Amino acid sequence: MIGWTISVVIVMGMVLGQSETMKTAWVEDTLGLVPPIAFLIAAHLEMNGERSTRFPFGFERANGLGFFVAAVALAAVGALLFYNAGMALIAAEHASVGSVVVFGHSIWLGWLMIAAQLYSLVPPLIIGRKELPLAEALNDKLLHTDALMNKANWLTGAAGLFGVLGLGLGWWWADSVAAIIISVDVMNDGIKALRSSTAELVDGHPRSLSSNKLSEDARAVGERLKKEFLGSTVRLRETGRLIRAEVHETYPPAEDRHPRHYWPSETERSWRLAQVSFIPPVNDGELSARDDSKHSAARAQT
Repeated sequence: MIGWTISVVIVMGMVLGQSETMKTAWVEDTLGLVPPIAFLIAAHLEMNGERSTRFPFGFERANGLGFFVAAVALAAVGALLFYNAGMALIAAEHASVGSVVVFGHSIWLGWLMIAAQLYSLVPPLIIGRKELPLAEALNDKLLHTDALMNKANWLTGAAGLFGVLGLGLGWWWADSVAAIIISVDVMNDGIKALRSSTAELVDGHPRSLSSNKLSEDARAVGERLKKEFLGSTVRLRETGRLIRAEVHETYPPAEDRHPRHYWPSETERSWRLAQVSFIPPVNDGELSARDDSKHSAARAQT
């Protein structure tokens, strides 16, 4: 996967020329390396990182951190590319595509650009289709975002082809317009990923794989817990691929239960529910003792 992406980056880099479209498409292809590399680093930490005094929970959230880093990179670079392409359009910059000598023959560089754009479409489509089932099985947002980016990369290719052909037809504005379309696509991917990854880092309710909507798995778990423990308040959060639940204002059941017992359906995905904690209600005696201790502490401070 990474090898194919590197081959696309090399091929695109060899025929950049002065085209804003090609430069923007090349940057997007280069950014395509960030999610898979972040995924591999996070997976290595999750599997090999040992729990310690400094990291008592291990590195379960390494995947979420990698997702956040990839999202920031996408959004920031997308905004920068949009600015550069927009300024080029406003300044009415006329990019030129010259000729190169290949095996003794003079060839318009635009044909090589078109060939590179067509090649850049093939690996992402194959990679995206291969990644999607794996990402859904693992419930891995980082891998899923990368898969969707690859699968939808036809937009970049189509915009790139339009920009290069436009230059060949003398439409100076086509190059910048195509670059803007590509940069908007990059920004859109980055912003959606940023919203979901930020929610995870601040212990928000678990989000779905492909959007910022609440996860259906988490909804079902919450309803299952509320149904069994009437009058309780259920709080859910996500750590990487795992869901953790807190059931407030209720006592734990008399018998010991594994967290997977509370998974509502599809038992093959029950591994996602890693923890169910119970916080019993505070009785009046405990409240009075707590209030007395607070008043004593306040008097001691004064």
